[in-house]
This record gives sequence, structure tokens and C-alpha cells, in this order.
Amino acid sequence: MPAGEAFTERQIADIARAAKAAVSQTGLNFSVFVGQSEGPPARYADRLLAALGNQATNSVLILVDPSARRVEVVTGRDAASRLDDRSCGLACLSMTSSFSGGDLTGGITTGLRMLGDSVVWARQG
Repeated sequence: MPAGEAFTERQIADIARAAKAAVSQTGLNFSVFVGQSEGPPARYADRLLAALGNQATNSVLILVDPSARRVEVVTGRDAASRLDDRSCGLACLSMTSSFSGGDLTGGITTGLRMLGDSVVWARQG
């Protein structure tokens, strides 16, 4: 989806459903930001996570900046203990693959599912 185009109601519902499923599956809070970063995307993602206040420690935030062609996944302290960097990297790789094919919504929903599945496996393993 070209930068500047809004999501349809159905796309928003699909992303919200995937985020809700990840929350239900893991007990972690999942947030998604799609838009232009204010400054370097990694730093902006950290700032967005911090803005979640008391929820930040148990949260996973996905930042998608189409204009910078960047995806960042940041985790709060407690969430990081249950979701490793490798799993976040694989989810980012999957998302960027979908994005390059023009499927922003599918990439985000797949990334949310992958992250949720990774947390569950970490708890069971």
C-alpha cells in the first residue's frame, strides 16, 4: 500500500483481530504503529513503547514505516524475557517479504501470529 493511503475498515479489523488473538494467546500486550517515524525508526519505536506507560514492560510494539521501508519490533522488559530476538527477527523477515509483495495487512497479521506463536513455544519449552 503506498504511503499515505488509509487502511480499509476490513483491514483494520483483520489487524485488530490478529492483535487480540496474540494478546489472548500470550497475556502480553501487542501494539502496531503504521506511519512515518519521527526520527530514526528504532528510536521512535522505543519512544512509542515507553509511551504505553505502565503497560510497556509487558508489551510488544510493531512499528511499520513504509516511507523508510523499515519494520521494528520492540519489547518491554517482561515481554523480552518471553520473546527472543531471533523470533522477532523472523517475524520481521516474514512481514517485509509480504510488504514487498504489496500486502501490508497480511504482513502485519502474519507477524502478529508469528510473535504470538513464539511466546507460547517459549513458555512450553
